[in-house]
Amino acid sequence: MATVAELQIKSLQIRADLLRLIHNAKMGHTGGSLSNTDILTALYYEIMKHDPARPKWAERDRFIASKGHSVESLWCILADLGYFPKEELATYCQFGTRLIGHPNNKVAGIEMNTGALGHGLAISVGMALAAKKDSKAYRVFCLMGDGEQAEGSVWEAAMAGAHYKLDNLIGFVDRNRLQISGNTEDVMGIDPLDRKWEAFGWHVKQVNGHDFGELLETLRAVPEQTGKPTLVILNTTKGKGVSFAENQPEWHHHVPNEEQLRLAVAELEAASAAIRAAEEERGTNG
Repeated sequence: MATVAELQIKSLQIRADLLRLIHNAKMGHTGGSLSNTDILTALYYEIMKHDPARPKWAERDRFIASKGHSVESLWCILADLGYFPKEELATYCQFGTRLIGHPNNKVAGIEMNTGALGHGLAISVGMALAAKKDSKAYRVFCLMGDGEQAEGSVWEAAMAGAHYKLDNLIGFVDRNRLQISGNTEDVMGIDPLDRKWEAFGWHVKQVNGHDFGELLETLRAVPEQTGKPTLVILNTTKGKGVSFAENQPEWHHHVPNEEQLRLAVAELEAASAAIRAAEEERGTNG
């Protein structure tokens, strides 16, 4: 079982990896990948049942990245876990690569091609319903963006998930409040998001999407209500972990230059070193 400190350090490593990935490719969705790194780290390193050596294991939990444009953190995690060689990350968005700018199921660990916003939850509903009908114990996790909540298909899928009482379905909204064209509440207001999902029949939780203690407590308790799917609103910061990128709309798909990459990686490495030092101090005093 991973500790909170271990997950924090891993998430900082993944952030540094994805920044290098985007810098090398000269393209990518930086801000959203930085904001979703912590939930993906919690899922893949602690919560989900999965096995890189058996990517088609029938009992595995399923993950669907509905906000597929923020795929860079997912590619880095899958490589780190051994779903494909880390060296392949250097081919991201290059000619002929499997590692394109959205999840691609030609790569082990990817369940479905996603990225057209509004589709992922419907796919997840189908997978969760199949598990119920086949008497399988696996769960389905679906990560959506907050700008994606303006898609009508999200709400059709939400109705279906509640109708079929899919308590093996867990949806997430990466609530960083910024999308490509600005603040979500200026583009297409979605608040009060929690009450809307509750009205559609879901059990709703709100957490700090960067607090591993909150994330693990919430995810280990799912489902809190039998017969209801769960929606977790992740209150996050776009660009999280890189001080000069946080809450900056232009970092939605900004590519860091050499100096920005150097500064960002140094900041992430310093944060990691501080966590290690705090853990050593705690161990000494404990």
